[in-house]
Amino acid sequence: MTNDPDCIFCKIVAGEAPCHKVYETDTVLAFLDIMPTSRGHTLVIPKSHCPDLLSTPQEVLCDVAGVLPRVAKAVVEVTGAEGFNVLQSNQACAGQCVFHIHFHVVPRRAGDGIGLGFRQTEPVQDELAETAEAVRAAMSTE
Repeated sequence: MTNDPDCIFCKIVAGEAPCHKVYETDTVLAFLDIMPTSRGHTLVIPKSHCPDLLSTPQEVLCDVAGVLPRVAKAVVEVTGAEGFNVLQSNQACAGQCVFHIHFHVVPRRAGDGIGLGFRQTEPVQDELAETAEAVRAAMSTE
């Protein structure tokens, strides 16, 4: 397991920084966010240091993805939430503040005032088709 000595999440994994742990396996840790969006806001992280989604090995992502539903179900049950968001950001421009991949499980209720900030635009069909083709081509060269 790799570790970045300057990473707060690696320090939490190593027991060098405190957290309110809710779940742990050999490869994954889930703990409450210290600056929660709502009661029960939980972070799910791999124990190995991976800065973002694109640098995270598939097996690590599978371990984290396998834990997310269990954590979300427990958080919803405990908080009485009506639903939840699972959010994950990559790079500063997308809102990533800690550069260790992490998934937010955010309990939600109707009218809670929490917004995602997505700005939707009218699709341009030619642009959608062109973009889809370019993405397909990029994926075929992997």
